[in-house]
Amino acid sequence: MKLSIVIPVYNVEDTLRRCLESVLAQVDERMEMVIVDDGSTDSSAVIAEEMTAGRTECRLIRQANKGLSAARNAGIEVATGEYITFVDSDDFVAEGTYSALLAVLDGHPTYDILEYPVMEHYGHPTKQHLLTFPDAVVGSIRDYWLCGAHLHTYACNKLYRRELFADIRFPEGKAFEDAYTYPLLLQRARLVATTSVGLYYYCQNDRGITARAGGKELTDLLEAHLKHLKLWGELTPEYYQALLNIQMDVYEATPADPVLPVLPYKGTLKLFVLHLIGIKRLCQLNQFIHRIRKRNRS
Repeated sequence: MKLSIVIPVYNVEDTLRRCLESVLAQVDERMEMVIVDDGSTDSSAVIAEEMTAGRTECRLIRQANKGLSAARNAGIEVATGEYITFVDSDDFVAEGTYSALLAVLDGHPTYDILEYPVMEHYGHPTKQHLLTFPDAVVGSIRDYWLCGAHLHTYACNKLYRRELFADIRFPEGKAFEDAYTYPLLLQRARLVATTSVGLYYYCQNDRGITARAGGKELTDLLEAHLKHLKLWGELTPEYYQALLNIQMDVYEATPADPVLPVLPYKGTLKLFVLHLIGIKRLCQLNQFIHRIRKRNRS
């Protein structure tokens, strides 16, 4: 078995058929599909069972609702492929994607992680964007992370050597669980590559965790980045400002004092103001500006 495709499912009866159809049309003797029903209360489990009936390459697992991380972890536990990938059940995959990706791996059997293109926020009138990659081997994991990978930690547009998950799992009870996990996988991998072939459709979901992220979820995201901060050594100003933006969002959504350390990165007006007035006052200023804008719009 070359590839295990893990699909967590929870109350997605409106999008599940599209997702499963896109994957089932590509599955051949080199692949297996593992569907994990995470305690759905709608017709999702019934749809999954009907669509995979008689397909020996498909496995349906049912468990009590434990969240996305636990569902992915359950899939990892039973996967048998040399590589593993994930599909969220409100997304779908372009025709021919997996055959094209496996062809890349056949030509480069030492790759441990292969990242492929993703259509971000598919279906949104202004946010939809095609994220593409060169056909290249990542020379520096640190540079790869600091120069952009931290913005697309998505679990789903990557193929991973299954051995990488030997003692790594997605953290249960955390939002933005991929931001916790991907740096650990990168540190374990010997060879990471990107490719221009294949396409994952990351669909806009106004009911999803990302779209509805509040104080708890944003705190999880900041915590995920801070957890791995020491891995990267000296940061770039761009990455540090991205962390600062998350911290300001956390402060605006919660009463908690800022936890991001003030580091000596400069180069933008926001970083200049940070060193001028301090991080808490910068967060308060950001909150005040947002309140004024909201008041003016109403």
